[in-house]
Amino acid sequence: QVQLVESGGGLVQAGGSLRLSCAASGRTFRNYAMGWFRQAPGKEREFVAAISSNGRTGYTDSVKGQFTISRDNAKNTVYLQMNSLKPEDTAVYYCAAESQTYGSTYYARPDEYHYWGQGTQVTVSS
Repeated sequence: QVQLVESGGGLVQAGGSLRLSCAASGRTFRNYAMGWFRQAPGKEREFVAAISSNGRTGYTDSVKGQFTISRDNAKNTVYLQMNSLKPEDTAVYYCAAESQTYGSTYYARPDEYHYWGQGTQVTVSS
């Protein structure tokens, strides 16, 4: 089992940047595929970015070239670097994890993940 704790959210002006972090407990972080999702008020949770256990990445179209997901297995942490932020990026951002022993598949659906963090608020002002 893994526990996830997100950090790095906050209030930023449009055009600014934030880096979200998700720290995972446990000693087998390298055997998990990780993902970032977000949920704006009144909307469903949506896929943002994901990274497989061997580092393959995927993004939703609206953040390609704007957000970058990465992982540091030595620190049991996955990151989401968010640049050129827009008001429509405002949401609660969630980190998710799913067991995967060295694979290239990244998961883009919420129901593919068993473990979730508590979320961190990102607010982008215009």
